[in-house]
Amino acid sequence: MKYTQLGRTGLKVSRLVLGTMNFGPQTDEADSHAIMDAALDAGINFFDTANVYGWGENKGRTESIIGNWFAKDAGRRDKVVLATKVYGNMGADGPAWPNHDKLSAVNIRRAVDASLKRLRTDHIDVYQFHHIDRNTPFEEIWQAIDVLIQQGKIIYAGSSNFPGYKIAQANEIAARRGGTIGLVSEQCLYNLAERRAEMEVIPAARDYGLGVIPWSPLHGGLLGGVLKKEVEGKRRASGRAADALADPAVRARVQSYEDLLDKHGVEPGVAALAWLLTRPGVTGPIVGPRTGEQLASAVRAAELELSQELLTGLDEIFPGPGPSPEAFAW
Repeated sequence: MKYTQLGRTGLKVSRLVLGTMNFGPQTDEADSHAIMDAALDAGINFFDTANVYGWGENKGRTESIIGNWFAKDAGRRDKVVLATKVYGNMGADGPAWPNHDKLSAVNIRRAVDASLKRLRTDHIDVYQFHHIDRNTPFEEIWQAIDVLIQQGKIIYAGSSNFPGYKIAQANEIAARRGGTIGLVSEQCLYNLAERRAEMEVIPAARDYGLGVIPWSPLHGGLLGGVLKKEVEGKRRASGRAADALADPAVRARVQSYEDLLDKHGVEPGVAALAWLLTRPGVTGPIVGPRTGEQLASAVRAAELELSQELLTGLDEIFPGPGPSPEAFAW
């Protein structure tokens, strides 16, 4: 496994990030623990989760599964760079109570303590804002984060789903306040089929020294050989992939993509991950395996070198928007 520094920090993380969103809803605890064992054995040291994972009445379940895995072996926690997120409502089912979600100082304090308890650890390495909070000023957010850093409960702060201007705003306010390093990472939707992040989010992240952590690297399965799987009767597209394939133009593009990779003898899902690892500013994509086999496939991507011919072909099929402002101006 290859490693890189997370943005402008000195923290070394693996070029693949283990996403845990399926732990609980789709993968039971025993299999989730086996996947984490395999990830660590493969050299993946960056684990990502969120307080709401588990969803619905089971929100928080995923963090608990990870915490139970840590409790089995005290040495595991020191090997893992642990990231979780705050924003979603964690109140009891029924009408949402005020102050049980988003990024107020009150909720940040409550949420981090609850996550630490579920994760069975005394600190979180990267504490991420899962979404922007339009009603809470960054001065308040950074004040809360400063306290958590001083208490030793978190080490770094990151963002997720932030537009470029919010990345800039957050870090400019952090710089003015002093004492806070500001955001060190941004998790964004980024893959071959969805490249709008290249316009402003990734340039902002690079300018401010944030590591870029793409989520949904296969675009909900669209880039994982979905058409071939349909023909072979293995699995039909669902969710985001099914919605996209309803457009004949998208289906034709995906068919060209699969044909190109078949010509080069490369698995589609592996190629999509390997492509992200060639992109400027990308720390590593989040892979969310439901099985050990899916994890093994993702690990192969970390070692794959794509030829220039293949990279050119991928750009022709899925051209990016280009940088801003040229992407929408002259």
